[in-house]
Amino acid sequence: MRAGMKEKIIRICEDKIAAKGVDVGLSFYAFFANKNDDPELLMEVAQWWIMAMKLDHFEKATKIKSLILSA
Repeated sequence: MRAGMKEKIIRICEDKIAAKGVDVGLSFYAFFANKNDDPELLMEVAQWWIMAMKLDHFEKATKIKSLILSA
């Protein structure tokens, strides 16, 4: 996954955790605008989320952040 996307995911996870607590759940759509303006990047993150990590539709932000940091 692109370094810039990893940084964005970490930042969004941290923001959501700060706002809603450690139990907040996210889907990979949380990292994108409502418009599909970068389908290649969307598919890259979806591939990582669904195929590589085998994650459920919603996962805890703390788990996502941890997975990104350990990659």
